Amino acid sequence: MPELPEVETIRRGLRKYILSQKITKIKVCCEKSFLGTPTLGKIINLRRFGKALVIDLDDNKSLMIHLRMTGQLIYDGKERYAAGHPSDNFTSNLPNKQTRVIIELENGVLYFNDQRKFGFIKVLETSTVEKDAFIKKLAKEPWQMTSAEFYEALQRHKNSVIKAVILDQTIICGLGNIYADEALFMAKIHPKRRAGTITKKEAEKLLLSAREVMQKSIDSGGSTMRTYVKADGTKGDYLEKFAQVFRREGKPCLRCGKKIIKTKVAGRGTHLCPNCQKEKGNHD
Repeated sequence: MPELPEVETIRRGLRKYILSQKITKIKVCCEKSFLGTPTLGKIINLRRFGKALVIDLDDNKSLMIHLRMTGQLIYDGKERYAAGHPSDNFTSNLPNKQTRVIIELENGVLYFNDQRKFGFIKVLETSTVEKDAFIKKLAKEPWQMTSAEFYEALQRHKNSVIKAVILDQTIICGLGNIYADEALFMAKIHPKRRAGTITKKEAEKLLLSAREVMQKSIDSGGSTMRTYVKADGTKGDYLEKFAQVFRREGKPCLRCGKKIIKTKVAGRGTHLCPNCQKEKGNHD
């Protein structure tokens, strides 16, 4: 699943190609993938709420898009821009059997592909976007939250392990598995620590770490997705350039030299340095 930095990269990339274009036709190839009545309007803004992309139109309607596990957005015009779950669709002829929605524009076509049909496009009144149940439940993102607010949130979930807490989008929005591991490593906090054992100083460090690792990923074009412009194979390189622990199991810690290990915490594969991130506090 694309994480927040990937969706922000998609927002910025698509903006270049579709902003100010008018939608001339929407063809729904899979009813499960499109919620609401197709609407035609001029694209006046592209916003992001957590991992959801919102395209605002001049007819007071908005398209909320969630890629989920295997969703893709592919713009095909004078140039091709493709983002989301990497596959041959990025360079193949479209539409194909994975195409769920076709959005025709004045200049070009935007394809919504989704192999597993978990993603969706939903039509909303623009005035109600932030009231939508999916968006309304989202907490603040790391950049919007103060360290005091973050610490208070941890105390409300003091018996839960810290990794589970920071993955909960209703507590802090935007941290997926990659950035949770990276932020916890940067803050020198073991992912199994109970949230109630995290001090105010540690909470501040963890929040700052979350901001830093996510900003680096946004600046580098994301981590888990590939973004093809003119089908040239350009892709996000956060993991190659900046990742300290994620997918580095068995390799030496770049801080202390001990081997990075992979375990399971809160049901998720978890990477950490057992030396830099000591287990302490009240946990099982």
